[in-house]
Amino acid sequence: MSDGNISDKHETSTAEMLHRYQTAESVMLPIPRDIFEKLYLSPKTPNAGKLRSTFGNPTPISLMGFLLAATPTAMLTMGWRGAGGNGGAIIPVYIFFGAMVQIFGAIGEWILGNTFSCALFFTYEPRFTGTFWLVQGTSLMPFFAVGTMYSADGNTLEGMETAEYSATVGFYYVTLALLTFVYMICSLRTNICLFLALFLLVITFGLFAGTYFQTALGNLVLAAKLQKAAGAFNFALCIPIWHIFIAQILDAVDFPIALPVGDLSTVVLGKSQKARKREVEG
Repeated sequence: MSDGNISDKHETSTAEMLHRYQTAESVMLPIPRDIFEKLYLSPKTPNAGKLRSTFGNPTPISLMGFLLAATPTAMLTMGWRGAGGNGGAIIPVYIFFGAMVQIFGAIGEWILGNTFSCALFFTYEPRFTGTFWLVQGTSLMPFFAVGTMYSADGNTLEGMETAEYSATVGFYYVTLALLTFVYMICSLRTNICLFLALFLLVITFGLFAGTYFQTALGNLVLAAKLQKAAGAFNFALCIPIWHIFIAQILDAVDFPIALPVGDLSTVVLGKSQKARKREVEG
């Protein structure tokens, strides 16, 4: 068989493969939408270049960092087996797994052009990611003296027990809840697991805000109940994140079993999808 015939057959085979994948939804990015939504936590958008085929997927790295910080935090918040202390014993976990690992993952998402995932991981990812965990960890370290301004003699630990300090932190959680609500609406373009996690996170942040506000008012019994409820919702939101993480790790090694994450991108159509749909119908 001549080299020319072999070349022709190779080109024909390649053309057939490309024809199968290059649909109206994937001309710029030849990855099926449901697979893309499983591998990345961003809506599928066309991106020029071949970075996604050159670099590894950073999403499971960030999810791993989040899970190693958020899961034990949920347990200690509920006081399981006598755990507590606001997580003081695992401050390094907050900083290195919860913060640094997720920040590296967020940078990877930024390089690949996954803006939504990048914003999520830079913000928090459930009590909760990147910058959030830096705040969480450093606020527990005497070096940062976050309670100094709330104490007459500058004692940071005493300052952290004042009503003014608790009310201030409460508003921080209110803002986080508002930001997470925006993310939750955007996640309607991704998958069910991420939407559910963000929905539960909005409730979690709301409960933490209530915990600090009730502490500021002196209602310590109610504050303790709200904190336990926050821990319970925190634990619940970790479950769908574990599901996404396991699904991505299985895909990373081409495991024969694939876990569905509930693609929503075909249910809630994007602006560009609707425009193409109108063009086709027109």
